[in-house]
Amino acid sequence: MALFGTNGVRGIANEYINPELAVNLARSLGTYMGSKGTVAIGCDTRISGQMLKSAAIAGALSTGLNVIDVGIVPTPSIQYYVRDYADAGIVITASHNPREYNGIKLIAGDGTEFPRDGELEIEKIYLSGKYSLTSWEKTGSFRTDFGVNDYYIKNVINSVDAENIRSSTFKVVVDTGCGAGSLTLPFLLRELGCHVLTLGAQPDGTFPWRNPEPLPGALTELSELVKMTGADLGAAHDGDADRIVFMDENGEFINEEVLLAMVAKYMLEREKGPIVTPVSSSQRMADVAKDAGAELYWTAVGSINVARKMMEVNAVFGGEGNGGLIFPKHQYCRDGAMACAKILEILANGHKLSELTKSVPEYFNAKTKIPSVDTQVTMERVKFEASGLGLKIDTIDGVKIWYEDGWVLIRPSGTEPIFRIFAEAKKQERAEELMQEGMNMIIRAEKASSTDE
Repeated sequence: MALFGTNGVRGIANEYINPELAVNLARSLGTYMGSKGTVAIGCDTRISGQMLKSAAIAGALSTGLNVIDVGIVPTPSIQYYVRDYADAGIVITASHNPREYNGIKLIAGDGTEFPRDGELEIEKIYLSGKYSLTSWEKTGSFRTDFGVNDYYIKNVINSVDAENIRSSTFKVVVDTGCGAGSLTLPFLLRELGCHVLTLGAQPDGTFPWRNPEPLPGALTELSELVKMTGADLGAAHDGDADRIVFMDENGEFINEEVLLAMVAKYMLEREKGPIVTPVSSSQRMADVAKDAGAELYWTAVGSINVARKMMEVNAVFGGEGNGGLIFPKHQYCRDGAMACAKILEILANGHKLSELTKSVPEYFNAKTKIPSVDTQVTMERVKFEASGLGLKIDTIDGVKIWYEDGWVLIRPSGTEPIFRIFAEAKKQERAEELMQEGMNMIIRAEKASSTDE
């Protein structure tokens, strides 16, 4: 199985993701960079973060790279810093994964996630075990810079209509889940003139309040507090704060696909240009683009694929239907705090969040996953069957089959032996039927494979 998944390398901390892996992955990066340049290294709040960060620092220094330790930072914060002050970055994070996980994510010199081809080259170096280690007098220099989050907050403020937001004096409830966003989002909102109430805003790598993924079922207290206090909205981060989800003023969770399309519509009303999203995203994005006369580009799943396509086509907005929104004038990566500031900018024009959610078309979704003996062989069989249906299909990532009244996407996971199935239609019942049809295609393909054996 590949070392890098959809977003970096992840696994159980101190088992798969251990100091040896961190040292050698940092050595691989240093070798890839020709033992030249500066790398910024930070971590989220997970209790294994300092251990793995220290190992990554040692590995980078051993290849001659200069290291800046930036401490505990959200992923978008270190990405912004790398763009301006370093040649690469390493962030120790497992994003939304449960408490026991950790991971290692590489950042390119432009602040984006490391490109896929670069990851492959680094993986080859890692697997070969042949690192460019320097002699004693050429090991890299080391310094710290713990002002990274302040620098990031300042630049988010400069990227929105801060004056209009401040004049609105919003009340916002935030649940940062004891993650890295605890060090940025509450402070950003106060700088924007908001009255801020916090839940789980103390950094704590055991995540005692909730698991790092901000799922609706884990946000009941956030919803209640929004309603009790008459807040204008509620916001919740994942562990490394590159994603964010929202509650409207009634404490109702906003579907992330609705959020994505809603913000896309706002951006396209103010700026002409294309938008970008993965094939797993809702048809809402296509409808919004069509209404605005804008071009929509579909990509493979993964924020790096979205960001790179955005750079290629000079997109005005992009993102995924998981709370990962990308604002290119700020930076080409998912950015939860920036998304929150932008939502406040939208609300400052006199709208309520509940009203804005009704401004985009309504669709219904269904999704599931199913185990597979051999995802590669099964995928080829599914594609072959889909090609004979006489329907429009996309094979950007797995296979997406477009029906007259909806679509189904069947794609293999990049990290485990399963298929993920997404379906969408104008009625919930039809979405579930399409999801079942996707499952049936996989079952038929798996059965055919076992018969061949």
